[in-house]
Amino acid sequence: MSYKDDIKALAQLREAQQGKWASISPENAARMRAQNRFKTGLDIARYTARIMREDMAAYDADSAQYTQSLGCWHGFIGQQKLISIKKHFGTTKRRYLYLSGWMVAALRSEFGPLPDQSMHEKTSVPSLIEELYTFLRQADAWELNHLFRDLEAAQQAGDQAKADELIAKIDNHETHVVPIIADIDAGFGNAEATYLLAKKMIEAGACCIQLENQVSDEKQCGHQDGKVTVPHEDFLAKINAVRYAFLELGVEDGVIVARTDSLGAGLTQKIAVTKEPGDLGDQYNSFLDGDEITSASDIDNGDVVIKQNGKLVKVKRLASGLYQFKPGTGEDRVVLDCITSLQNGADLLWIETEKPHVGQIASMVNRIRDVVPDAKLVYNNSPSFNWTLNFRQQVFDAWEKEGKDVSAYDRSKLMSEEYDGTPLGKLADEWTRNFQRDASREAGIFHHLITLPTYHTAALSTDNLAKGYFGDEGMLAYVAGVQRREIREGIATVKHQDMAGSNIGDDHKEFFHGEAALKAGGKDNTMNQFG
Repeated sequence: MSYKDDIKALAQLREAQQGKWASISPENAARMRAQNRFKTGLDIARYTARIMREDMAAYDADSAQYTQSLGCWHGFIGQQKLISIKKHFGTTKRRYLYLSGWMVAALRSEFGPLPDQSMHEKTSVPSLIEELYTFLRQADAWELNHLFRDLEAAQQAGDQAKADELIAKIDNHETHVVPIIADIDAGFGNAEATYLLAKKMIEAGACCIQLENQVSDEKQCGHQDGKVTVPHEDFLAKINAVRYAFLELGVEDGVIVARTDSLGAGLTQKIAVTKEPGDLGDQYNSFLDGDEITSASDIDNGDVVIKQNGKLVKVKRLASGLYQFKPGTGEDRVVLDCITSLQNGADLLWIETEKPHVGQIASMVNRIRDVVPDAKLVYNNSPSFNWTLNFRQQVFDAWEKEGKDVSAYDRSKLMSEEYDGTPLGKLADEWTRNFQRDASREAGIFHHLITLPTYHTAALSTDNLAKGYFGDEGMLAYVAGVQRREIREGIATVKHQDMAGSNIGDDHKEFFHGEAALKAGGKDNTMNQFG
């Protein structure tokens, strides 16, 4: 419904009250409705799920139409990202937010900073989703409030052309509400626990849930050692649990990202159940490391024996009770994980790798696409990678393979600043710049995300400010390094009172109190210094 149509409908509703709503303005009520488009988290989940599905179809038609996101640990961070995206690019299209379990653990737990091991309160995940969407909805209200104020000014000046232009902008306003890919870790327990948490996340607004194939109580960060995977039947039960949660809540387009950590995981907690040779359990067990036995005397107390490829094998078991996989089987296990997940309800894949290498990712994806042609990835452009060193080494190796002279470079010291301006350093930067485009074209990556960007930017900017403010620069460190840049670069937070909703509150006071409203935005408001 357009703004004008909503005013007419509200005017009719007011008239039906026979004078009891005489102090209610249809214009003000229509304005408040426009500034609060989404009423519930489920409204958001259904809306953003459709967006993701449309974007997935667009990517299938053209791999240049990939999507991107940055990780968030606070609603304000997410809000400012989307405000910045609209400011610089004019649209939020194909830009999402990512909710990182790592950042929830490190920055949002009541226990204090924690490693990425699912030790934080699982309720903090849906709470952050709700918080992010609260801030994004407030960004809508804030942006529209400025349009409505400009509309009032145009109407008071009798400028109908300007008023019509502003009404068109209001009617066609693009929301800051975008899809959030939300990290549910390994489900925080069994399949029932996964289902219950998924429901909370969806009710908060999540249209996309990312689930990993690690053991819940042994969960590790994807870029650390000691990862333990589960048999496929355990993982598929959790995929089913998330799908049932989406369906129960009426989010039929909900998206499930199946993440495999098998590339870097050398351990499993359980031997898979198998009923016949070649079934899924048998394939999982075929990767277990062990020694062939020929008689019962080869079996010691506590040993576990399985049939593997027609032979009896005593599998290698650690003191922890965990079983080892054969070395060098990671890629084969990844391919099996991905095919199995896509064939059993997952929509997108996440392959956790140890480095950003297009060729490595493509080699696995091509094998997956031989079976599932439309397989697509969500890929972690992780700060855990040393991007500078990785790409310089990739260039070095490529040049060496081509027979180029690389004697001017020490491969083990390529991170050194002395290589920044060299041909190798410049080409490595170019490869880094093109990584997302190249990987989306060649390796099936639909969505690129950075898990922890604002963790690092907050630390870096705080370090620079503290060094100057507590040092010789004093107040100039803030003025020159922050406020002056905000003013000159058009950063809305320079008027922090307005950004926090002061002007919206003033307008509401006028709606509620009329001429008796005591407003904060008068001549003595120091925000007026910023024009």
